[in-house]
Amino acid sequence: MPTLVEIAHEHGNTDERELAHLGALVSEWGMLADFCFADMLLYLPTKDNQWMVAAQVRAATGQTLYETDMVGLTADSAELAMIAQAFTTQKVVTGEIRVVSQIETVSLMAIPVRCDERVVAVLTRAWSRRSGRKPGQLERTYLTIFDDFTKMISTGLFPFEGRVADATVAPRVGDGVIVLDADARVRYASPNAVSAMHRVGVNTNAVGQSLAELGVAQTAARNAFERREPVVEEFEQTAEVTLLTRTIPTLKRLGRGVVVTGGVVLLRDVSELRRRDRLLLTKDATIREIHHRVKNNLQTISSLLRLQARRLKSEEAISAIAESVRRIRTIALVHETLSHEAGEDISFVEIVRPLLRLVEEGLQSTDRPVKFNVQGDGGRLPATIATPLSVVILELLQNAVDHGFPEGSAGGSVLVTLSHDDKSLEIRVTDNGRGLRSDFDIKAATGLGLSIVRTLVTTELAGTIQMRPALVDDSVGELKIATDGAGTVVELKIPFTGE
Repeated sequence: MPTLVEIAHEHGNTDERELAHLGALVSEWGMLADFCFADMLLYLPTKDNQWMVAAQVRAATGQTLYETDMVGLTADSAELAMIAQAFTTQKVVTGEIRVVSQIETVSLMAIPVRCDERVVAVLTRAWSRRSGRKPGQLERTYLTIFDDFTKMISTGLFPFEGRVADATVAPRVGDGVIVLDADARVRYASPNAVSAMHRVGVNTNAVGQSLAELGVAQTAARNAFERREPVVEEFEQTAEVTLLTRTIPTLKRLGRGVVVTGGVVLLRDVSELRRRDRLLLTKDATIREIHHRVKNNLQTISSLLRLQARRLKSEEAISAIAESVRRIRTIALVHETLSHEAGEDISFVEIVRPLLRLVEEGLQSTDRPVKFNVQGDGGRLPATIATPLSVVILELLQNAVDHGFPEGSAGGSVLVTLSHDDKSLEIRVTDNGRGLRSDFDIKAATGLGLSIVRTLVTTELAGTIQMRPALVDDSVGELKIATDGAGTVVELKIPFTGE
C-alpha cells in the first residue's frame, strides 16, 4: 500500500512544508475519527485534475462504511463535485454519496485542509444516518468537539505547529474525555472520565467547576491554554492512582489573532501499568543484585583456590588450579557484566575485552610476549550463551599460548574476530604461532582444554568448530602470518538470534 509521502510525490504538487502539515494531521486524526464516529479519508489533488485518497482512518467508536482499503483510489463523480467545491470555496461542504457496501446513500462532509494561506487537501467524513436510537449527550458533545476541530482544520489552526506532544503515547477518546470552556471550567465529562476521577477521590459533579478546584490536570490545562498547543502530563494523583492526560486547546481566529475558546482533556487511568513498571524495575534490580553476589562468590572461590595453590609443591597441581581459577574468573566476568546491565542480554564484546586482559595477566611473560586483540562486534547475547562461550574463548586463548608460543619463543599475536547476523555468531581465533601438527584432528584431541571446548560448542551451544593451519591470507592488521602453516585458525559458528 502506498504511503502519504509516496502518493504526494508521485501524483501531487505538494511541497515539503505542506506534506509535513498533512503528516501531522494524519498522526492526529484517529482522535478526530473517534469524535465523529465515522470513517475519514484524506484526498490530494493529482496532476491530472483528479482527487486521490492518500490516507484512511476508521473510528474506534463507530462502524466502518468502507470495508476495503481506499488508499490509492480516485474520487467518483459525486465525491469529486463536493471535494472540488470545498477546495475552491475553502468552506466545509456536506452532501450525500453512494458507498458500495451500503444500500442507502450516506452522508459526506468535505473539509478543506489549510496550510498557511493555501488549501492543500480535502478531508472527508462519511457516515450513515441510519441509527437504532436517538443520539445521547455523549454523541452530541463529541460531534460538537469535532465541529470545533473542523473549523480549526479549515482555518489552518489544526494540526498544531511547533513543539507538539506525542499523540501515540496519549490517551484515546474512549479512555475518557473532559470538555473545558475558555476559563478551564468543565462543561462535560464522559462516563469513563467520571470513573477515572472517582478513583482519584473526585466524587462531586465536575460540571461547572475548574480543574484547579477539582485538583485534576490543572497544570497541564494552564500550559496548553497559554502555549496554545497540546500538553501530555502524567501525574500520581494518590499513592495508588496515576493518571495520564492530554490537554488540547480549541482555537479560533479573531481578526489577526488567535484566541482559545476551550479545550479537551483526554485522560486514562494508568495505575496498573505503572505498578507493573515498578515491579519490573524491582525485579531487574533484584536480578542484577543476584548476579553481583554470584560474581562475589565466584571471586571468593577463586581466592580460596589460589590460597590452596600456595600450599602445594606439585607443579602439575599448581598449574591445574591456576587453570581452574581462570575458568572461574571468566564466568565471574559474565556475572559482573550482567550486574550492570538491564535485562539478561549483554554486549558480548564487553565480555571478550576483559577476558583478553585476564589471559594477558595469567599467561603473559617476558619469555614469550604475546599481544591479544579483538575485532568486530558479537551483538547482544543471552547469559545462557555468553557464559559457556566465554569459557570456550578462554580455553582457545590459553591453548594458543601454550601450544603456539612455548616458553622461550619469540612470541607473537592472537586475534579474536567477532561477526554476527540475525541467525548466527561467528568467532575466529587466529594466532601466528608454530601451527598445528600435520596429523592433528580436533575430534581426536584428548587435552582437557580442547575437550571442554568441543563439548561446550557442539553440545551446549549446538554449534560447529574447525581448526586449521593459518594461511598468509589470514593476516589482519598487526597479526602477520609469515608463511602458510605458521599459525592456527579456530573457527566457531554458534546459532542464535541477536540484535
